[in-house]
Amino acid sequence: MDKVAIFGAAGPIGRYVGMELNRRGVPFRAVGRTAGKLAAAFGKMPNAEVVAADLSDAGGALQAARGVDTIVYTVGVAYTEFQLHPKMMRVAVDAAAAAGVQRVVLVTGIYSYGVPQTKKVAETHPRVPVSVKGQLRKEQEDILMAAGERGLFKSMVVRLPDFYGPYTHSLATFIFDAALAGKTANWLGPIGSLHEFVFVPDAGPVIAELAARDDCYGEAWNFAGPGEISALAFIQKIYQAAGREPKFRSTGRTLLRMLGWFNPLMRELPEMLYLQETPVMLDDEKLRRKLGQVHKTSYDEGIRLTLEWMRAGE
Repeated sequence: MDKVAIFGAAGPIGRYVGMELNRRGVPFRAVGRTAGKLAAAFGKMPNAEVVAADLSDAGGALQAARGVDTIVYTVGVAYTEFQLHPKMMRVAVDAAAAAGVQRVVLVTGIYSYGVPQTKKVAETHPRVPVSVKGQLRKEQEDILMAAGERGLFKSMVVRLPDFYGPYTHSLATFIFDAALAGKTANWLGPIGSLHEFVFVPDAGPVIAELAARDDCYGEAWNFAGPGEISALAFIQKIYQAAGREPKFRSTGRTLLRMLGWFNPLMRELPEMLYLQETPVMLDDEKLRRKLGQVHKTSYDEGIRLTLEWMRAGE
């Protein structure tokens, strides 16, 4: 890779991909809406170029894509605006093709798999979404991979489970906030169900390595967490590391629907409860065969580092 553009660079995944590219000495362009956020995240990195652009706009996306050979697409949208995912992917595909970009990597989640049909979900698992958000994510993936099949550029999809760590705004973030404040944490769905989380700094090196290998394109790759953990055990570990007595409650469909009468975000959550009732546990054996040993931070260590970062107020 001679030069990379990270679309959505100010988000947690984009930040750590940028950190890894900088560590490797690979020039990269950090692209996002807000120049100030980008400058704060990447301004001191010698290999970074900061470009503020509206990636939902064809002109902005084309400006961001010019002069790079690889795009790593990590754009996030509000939970209430998932319909933007396929629309923005089409804009990015058109911009990449027009700018002569050679490779595009989409970093996404597990929603497109739907309800798991096997205990571990490998890349060969059928993608049968059971939610509107899952269908939109599948459509996003299909737009990119179809462009690769047409020969516009080489394409790749990287799928991650829920993540936690510095700079994240995820399901786990609310648990950390509540633990530090000594308040009661809310968990969606059964508290005893199994789950997995990726510590977000672990994802940067894996994504950068996949993106750098031409023989990894044309397919999808899973990157799983360090192992299964129950929601209860994860919550308890966070509170214990924060020096607090665990306090939590589980929120089910009925309460979420009631809250949704007043809160647009709560309105979006009931259709995703299947992920807590029938969790998707990723099988990333294919990735480990290709890359060899990949670092996965333990839950105890990742929780400790996250709390340290939050306490430092970075």
